[in-house]
Amino acid sequence: NKCAANISGYSNEDTIGHHLVNEFITKDFRKSVQEVLDKALQGKETANFQLPLVTSSGTRVEILLNATTRKDVEGRIIGVVGIGQDITARIAQE
Repeated sequence: NKCAANISGYSNEDTIGHHLVNEFITKDFRKSVQEVLDKALQGKETANFQLPLVTSSGTRVEILLNATTRKDVEGRIIGVVGIGQDITARIAQE
């Protein structure tokens, strides 16, 4: 979406078909981010998970993520919706 593109510097064309965790998350957080996404696919949602994201220019931004399970009309899990907030400036002030 437009907000994610503004934060990351990547367009939809840059990201569609690419692996979020392996290509856009720093190595030290890949395992924990993958676990959050896997849990959401099992119906266990996560709120306020902090993770670093690498932008297209190579800089690191801190994201606060909420991973929510997406279900169809029958209640079957069909995906994950991730809502992220850039908290880089807030962390710098702390």
